[in-house]
Amino acid sequence: MTDAPFIDPVAMEEDPDELFAGDRGVLDADVRRVLVHVLQRRFLSAERNRAEWTTLLDNQALVESRLNDLFVRLVVDHDRGFAYKQQVRGDEIDVPILLRDQAYSRTETLVLVHLRTVFQREHVAGEPAARVDIEDIEQTVLSYFAGDDGDTARRQRAVRAAVERLDREGVIDEETAGRYRISPLIEIVMSAEKLRELRDWLRERGAEEDEEDAR
Repeated sequence: MTDAPFIDPVAMEEDPDELFAGDRGVLDADVRRVLVHVLQRRFLSAERNRAEWTTLLDNQALVESRLNDLFVRLVVDHDRGFAYKQQVRGDEIDVPILLRDQAYSRTETLVLVHLRTVFQREHVAGEPAARVDIEDIEQTVLSYFAGDDGDTARRQRAVRAAVERLDREGVIDEETAGRYRISPLIEIVMSAEKLRELRDWLRERGAEEDEEDAR
């Protein structure tokens, strides 16, 4: 009896590379987790997600390919240590919109303006890191609201909720109770151009309120 010329096929349910019944995927489990991480979250941080960051860089072409299949672009900012996704849009082809990130609320945007301002000021001053206290955030952001924007307690709760969201997203990191280090991610979330636009808008709005109060 001669030896069989081919290796006996392995039944699909006994395939060691199958992660679940009926699995048709070809990526390793760690790469799949990174792909899901990128899709689920707004940002992936080299500092906060070291293992995932390493896996992403080692398999960047594969992850980009899977995202591109969904009309999504991967952006890797090596200098700042962040990766994030962007919805592909174009006039040449019909692109179904997959990404519908939750927009920042008015209060969250005002907190971002203050954080970006502090980060820029400390960077220009040569400081290695920018930090801010919750009381400073509250005082500054509350000053943007007009007197008829609701009670102070409600606005304070909105500011703290905004800070909590930005902490979860990695824009800030709470080092001690009520004291936060501002991440370089703030430069991606709030560009210098957008900061100028919002500052101009706030100045114009403040001037209009001053005129109304003077009448």
